[in-house]
Amino acid sequence: MSDYPITPAPFASVKIQDDFWKPRIDTAVNVTIPYDFEKCQETGRIDNFAKAGGLMHGPHKGIFYDDSDVFKVVEGAAYALQIAPNAKLESYVDDLIDKFAAAQEDDGYLYTARTIDPVNIDHRCGAQRWSNLAVNHELYNVGHMYEAAVAYYQATGKRKFLDVALKNADLIDSVFGRDKLRNVPGHQEIEIGLVRLYRVTGELRYLNLARFLLDERGCANGRELYGPYCQDHLPVIEQSEAVGHAVRAGYLYAGMTDIAALTADAAYASAVTALWENVVGKKLALTGGIGARHDGEAFGDNYELPNLTAYNETCAAQANILWNHRLFLLTGEAKYVDVLERTLYNGFLSGVGMDGTSFYYVNPLACDGEYPFNRERAMSRQPWYETSCCPTNVVRLLPSLSGYIYALRDQALYVNLYVGGEAAFSLDGADLKIAQTTDYPWDGRVVLDIAVSRPTAFALKLRIPSFAQSSPHGKPLPSDLYRYLDESVDAPSLSVADEEIPVEIQKGYATVSRVWEGRTRVCLNLPMKVRTVVAHPAVAELQDKVALERGPLVYALEAADNDAPVLDLALDDAAQLRAEHTPDLLGGVTSVQGNAFDARGNAARFTAIPYYAWGHRGDGQMTVWLKRR
Repeated sequence: MSDYPITPAPFASVKIQDDFWKPRIDTAVNVTIPYDFEKCQETGRIDNFAKAGGLMHGPHKGIFYDDSDVFKVVEGAAYALQIAPNAKLESYVDDLIDKFAAAQEDDGYLYTARTIDPVNIDHRCGAQRWSNLAVNHELYNVGHMYEAAVAYYQATGKRKFLDVALKNADLIDSVFGRDKLRNVPGHQEIEIGLVRLYRVTGELRYLNLARFLLDERGCANGRELYGPYCQDHLPVIEQSEAVGHAVRAGYLYAGMTDIAALTADAAYASAVTALWENVVGKKLALTGGIGARHDGEAFGDNYELPNLTAYNETCAAQANILWNHRLFLLTGEAKYVDVLERTLYNGFLSGVGMDGTSFYYVNPLACDGEYPFNRERAMSRQPWYETSCCPTNVVRLLPSLSGYIYALRDQALYVNLYVGGEAAFSLDGADLKIAQTTDYPWDGRVVLDIAVSRPTAFALKLRIPSFAQSSPHGKPLPSDLYRYLDESVDAPSLSVADEEIPVEIQKGYATVSRVWEGRTRVCLNLPMKVRTVVAHPAVAELQDKVALERGPLVYALEAADNDAPVLDLALDDAAQLRAEHTPDLLGGVTSVQGNAFDARGNAARFTAIPYYAWGHRGDGQMTVWLKRR
């Protein structure tokens, strides 16, 4: 079988030790994971497994897709255990796995809502197994179970949960297929999980089942199509515009990219490329968020990118990260990591509060202090939701973030994210250690100390983010959806062993090819200028507006920092802007300051903070986009 030509460095071999991400990861591990488990217990999500397994009595509590939340937190816990052993956490998860195993029916079926009360089950679940797949998340739930089971097996070597997952996958493989039941899930996710089962077992049936579930979408083989909302309106290889529910779409596109890589399918690769170009060229918020509409949590039309009413679900941002990472592994092009990074630092990170126990489900680009944009009719960060997919999703990504920093290909080492810490792995038979020192995203200086066990020839590929490049390559996104008003910035500089070398960029990377011996220091300096952004003329809501960026961060003006109503402020193209680091503000941020004009045309001093940090100081106005003067 084929595979991705590029391999991410194992995340457990990379230790994050910087001042930006390490505190957020520590909070996720030490606060959010236990908190999410506690909430899953309080809301009956965990008891549902005990009830289905006959360990306790009572009706099913909550929503039929709540099983997935427990699985997602277990996956996050498995990643946390790979970062650092934790006997108490491992014991707790082992007890949960006992409940999962008890809840599984004899033939492998696992869906607590049906097992607890098959007669009075919620009508949306369908009277029989597999009878309402458009709605019931029957296959979605177990997709998350597969991912969690693989992660826990890799973390601990224990097979009990993996065996539960394999037994369920074997059941589904016996039911679905071209000569069996020809249907697909309304909410994608099982496809990604099946690929992970294939990887850990080598069992080709799981990969073939994932492909069947993708191939079958948009094909009316004895069933009624679900339509664009579920991306079930056309065969996947014929889809070229992102439509419908954004999280479902993101998981679908990630699964399609897996198939493109693992089966060397050119039609799949062409389709995901076309879909990506549509998203990045016409449907991506400046923060990397996807899903313009509250109605259906869905993509809007091309160039439909609202501010106040934007949805941009946190789960959708995470799906966008997963998809873009796969596209990089398939192609080796930095433009996909540019989108990943933008989404990571902005549209994703905004979704979880710094305390680790408050969340945004929805991530708009403006708040007027009145429109209750967040789920459950709220404006502020919430401690939980009836549908809590977002609070349970963030703990899957943050503990495994180290796996996105480096990647390997033959005799090449890719440095994709600039995050302080240390890593150790093998490259071309040599032991390689790399220590990265940086204050990114506040500062553009990155120092890499590379040590090899023996002389080794390889290419070091350093991503030069698009914000650090001048036109035509220097732009917020690898498309014409947004552009910088200032088309030039200082050039990046690069030195190896104290010798400056030219920065020649190909596919978004500066490459240093040499025979590496002993320890070598590489220094990269990226310009971190405050840059002003305008949108494509076709984006109606963003005409005559301007936004601010610095490095990978999008900035927002919040009422807490500004006297004038921020929604009224206008910025002159010639405004002088300065960056200032404030250690005691919001955990330590670099703010952007300057003069704008209020509604009466009077000068008004303003302060902008990184978008991810907004919403921690009470309700009030916020905006990413200012009026352009």
